[in-house]
Amino acid sequence: MTDSTSRFGFSSFAETWNGRLAMLGFVIGLATELLTGQSILSQLGLG
Repeated sequence: MTDSTSRFGFSSFAETWNGRLAMLGFVIGLATELLTGQSILSQLGLG
């Protein structure tokens, strides 16, 4: 059984997962900032 829909590029499947992972990264970044008391940039040595 083959699936003829593309899962790469600008498809709705790819965009949905991109949005979900971006939201997850944002929440993890905020949680890390709250737990350490340092901004994300200062943790990376940029600020």
